[in-house]
Amino acid sequence: MNTVNTSTKSEINDYIKANEKRFLDELFELLRIPSVSADSKYKPDIVKTAEAVKAKLIAAGADKVELVQTPGNPVVYGEKIIDPKLPTVLVYGHYDVQPADPLNLWTSPPFEPVIKDGKIYARGSCDDKGQMFMHVKAFETMLKTNNLPCNVKFMIEGEEEVGSSNLGTFLKENKERLKGDVILISDTGIIANDTPSIDVGLRGLCYMEVEVTGPSRDLHSGVYGGAVANPINILCEMIASMKDKNNHITIPGFYDGVIELSAEERAEMAKAPFNLENYKKDLSIDDIHGETGYSTIERTGIRPTLDVNGIWGGYTGEGAKTVLPSKAYAKISMRLVPGQNSKRTAELFTKHFTAIAPKSVKVKVTEHHGGEPVLTPTNSIAFQAASKAMEETFGKKPVPTRGGGSIPIVALFESVLGLKSVLMGFGLDTDAIHSPNEHYGVFNYFKGIETIPLFFKHYAEMSKK
Repeated sequence: MNTVNTSTKSEINDYIKANEKRFLDELFELLRIPSVSADSKYKPDIVKTAEAVKAKLIAAGADKVELVQTPGNPVVYGEKIIDPKLPTVLVYGHYDVQPADPLNLWTSPPFEPVIKDGKIYARGSCDDKGQMFMHVKAFETMLKTNNLPCNVKFMIEGEEEVGSSNLGTFLKENKERLKGDVILISDTGIIANDTPSIDVGLRGLCYMEVEVTGPSRDLHSGVYGGAVANPINILCEMIASMKDKNNHITIPGFYDGVIELSAEERAEMAKAPFNLENYKKDLSIDDIHGETGYSTIERTGIRPTLDVNGIWGGYTGEGAKTVLPSKAYAKISMRLVPGQNSKRTAELFTKHFTAIAPKSVKVKVTEHHGGEPVLTPTNSIAFQAASKAMEETFGKKPVPTRGGGSIPIVALFESVLGLKSVLMGFGLDTDAIHSPNEHYGVFNYFKGIETIPLFFKHYAEMSKK
């Protein structure tokens, strides 16, 4: 095993240990602010969070820290250039969070962080405030122990959970300021606390909303039921028709261009530790469900999907109201894999959804946001540095994995800035991100703070060769 300088590692760990309580307290300060980007009523909290992140970067020792305004939420930028001749790591994260609904399913208030069973429970604890803040504290640790081996820049945005629609313009307008050698991101996870991993691929995203309209007003279901199309019934039938009995998506052209993995590549994926019974137990399900011919790991990493994220219409209040609704709605997301394109997928979906609608209803399709799938190289200096760093702190070489989630800006970074990313996350699939009772292990939080400085050290050393 390659090892780092013992004194360096000791200095880093000693500093982290001496500041554990403060590092947790400062994270809790951020978690208490409800920075929900999807709901405009939280706009003041978005700004408050951005200002708090700015203050934390300044306190950690960053220079030129500022809030860069965009048409949406501000981007927090900061840097520490110790020598222009040295490599520069651009750290990306986001301070916005998902809505906390449904609130009644939380076992503790979503914006009042608490530690239970060694886990930090709060909205944003893992996605992404906890993981983003690891970088701020790791940066502070490197500075305070005189172990910052290269330049670092921070770009912390506030619109990731709503598609990062303004980040593209920000990148183009700030290309010079954002110049670097690699982008380091912690918005992904590991297989388990005793099995580290690094994502080398992410699925893309295509997010749509549909509206189905029947009669011009809600109707009495006794007077009109059976004679007039019910938009909710029609919508359900249309959605159901978009998958066949093998859970294969039926949209014409949907799979065109999809890059299929070889038998050898699939065999390598299968080596990743995975216990199906534990998986089902954790989710309280009796059986799994998905596309025929693929394993659970493959279904969530290398195959595209189509899922309804929300559906509504008619009367949903207390008691009964025998109404035949005028409208029905659904939000539908599609996860994409290499070879697919979000814009083309949106066009295919719109064309198909419109074509399968019966004449008894009218449909409207709205595209919300999307992002492209990405693959990152495993033979790069940056990946090798991340691998060595995790091997040092976990005592085991990390497994390259394909992530099922989407970070649309990774492809954007490459196309606009020409930079590859390293996806060195520390969360777990069981952290309930986007769900009630989101949590993040105290172990994982500090393991990230411990590992990140070693990435910098290995990256700086390997860049000299």
